Amino acid sequence: MGFQHPDISAFPEFSMVIGEERAHSGNGIDWGHVYPGTGRITREIRLASPDDVDRAVATAKAAHPAWRALPGDRRRDLMFRLASIIEAGAAEMTPLLTAENGSILIAGGHMSFDAAQKFRYFGGWADKIDGRTVSTWGGPAHDYVMYEPYGTVGVIVPWNGPLFAATMVMAPALAAGNCVVLKAPELAPWSLMKLMEAIHEAGFPAGVVNLVTGGPDVGAAMVGHPGIDKIEFIGSGATARKILANASETLKPVGLELGGKSAVIVFADADLQAAAKRGLSGAVSANGQGCVNGTRLLVERAVYEPYLQMLKAMAAHVKVGDPFAMDTFMGPVISQTALDRIDGMVRRGVEQGGEVLCGGARMEGDHGEGYFYPITVLAGIDPTSEIARNEVFGPVLVVTPFDSEEEAIRLANDSDYGLGAYVHTTNLARAHRVAGQMMAGQVQVNGSGEAMTPCVPFGGMKHSGHGRLGGIEGLREFQQVRNVWVNLQE
Repeated sequence: MGFQHPDISAFPEFSMVIGEERAHSGNGIDWGHVYPGTGRITREIRLASPDDVDRAVATAKAAHPAWRALPGDRRRDLMFRLASIIEAGAAEMTPLLTAENGSILIAGGHMSFDAAQKFRYFGGWADKIDGRTVSTWGGPAHDYVMYEPYGTVGVIVPWNGPLFAATMVMAPALAAGNCVVLKAPELAPWSLMKLMEAIHEAGFPAGVVNLVTGGPDVGAAMVGHPGIDKIEFIGSGATARKILANASETLKPVGLELGGKSAVIVFADADLQAAAKRGLSGAVSANGQGCVNGTRLLVERAVYEPYLQMLKAMAAHVKVGDPFAMDTFMGPVISQTALDRIDGMVRRGVEQGGEVLCGGARMEGDHGEGYFYPITVLAGIDPTSEIARNEVFGPVLVVTPFDSEEEAIRLANDSDYGLGAYVHTTNLARAHRVAGQMMAGQVQVNGSGEAMTPCVPFGGMKHSGHGRLGGIEGLREFQQVRNVWVNLQE
């Protein structure tokens, strides 16, 4: 029987926007976008090519002097106007978010609200960019610091949340006075095409934001382009290594927000029901395809069994199905390739001693046409096993017991990743003590995503990347520092 297929008549028209030019296609390869809810092609588009990247960069470079010189209050007003347009168009944006990667419909409104909040928050910084005076010694002098934009920022975002990721980068980059060349991922291009329509409607000068929809060759062309002054990449560690090697040829700075295998520590004194609900969100949020999702559950042995039973009972009540249905809480993963990878990791986890508490195999029946994998919980997982150490990027949780606070901290930090960490306890002293020892860029106590707001810094440690997006730290990521020293003796 299958599920509803997207209505392509509502899709945005322009897959490429360079200055005033709005093109239905680029000069690259033909690409058939597949909707993961049905496994069928929605629409074929011709992707951009490296030649299109050249034109986009040249256009951004030409637009930058005027954008940089535009008074901060004018940039602020444009960003505020864009935020209002995004909010007003949420009803049109929401089905596109579902159509591009299978995100559930009920999450779409939040994504538009979040995007608007980012432009509003960083728009508020645009008229407050200043420097500082530095006290010096060694002779009469006046020394001051200036914060300047880089110029043209290349933005490469992943398919699991293109609108969320792109606006997390674009808002501070634009507020700081940079121009942008944005690559929409070929697996999920529609929301960023729609965002470009909103940018045009808001009245941004032509060339300040340019869009090229493409695959790895387009990303590589951006990274290696001498006209791009900084790259901001959100995606996998494997791709990040290639990007860093490519960027080394031009010595351009690269900001990286990469994957994670975030630990969730549940102490015996926690509100167990709340901790189980938030623990389950690591499998449900973004259909399990979130870089900061808590997917490695460490549970104190005294409450290990009741916690597992709560997880299993809650998982049974999560409806996995048609992403366009309002009562669906989890949709498909992105592709057949992803489905096979997830299933393979789960099977090997079982072979290595994991007990399947729920899920564990591809969904069939009405779900058979799409790429659906159920919430899967593997209990008793060895912390050294593949599935406990590597990012699954699917709706899979692994659970391991611990006996002491020290052991919990050691297990949580024994990872190549360091993006997020979650601590569940009602002991305030323990909360601060454990949070202070987590080797992760963001630690949430008794939370599961509430901290992901524009006003706080977000980013990783270790193999989860470097640099921060959000807050004043996010603005500084897109500014260079100039120091001026004036001799007052002459």
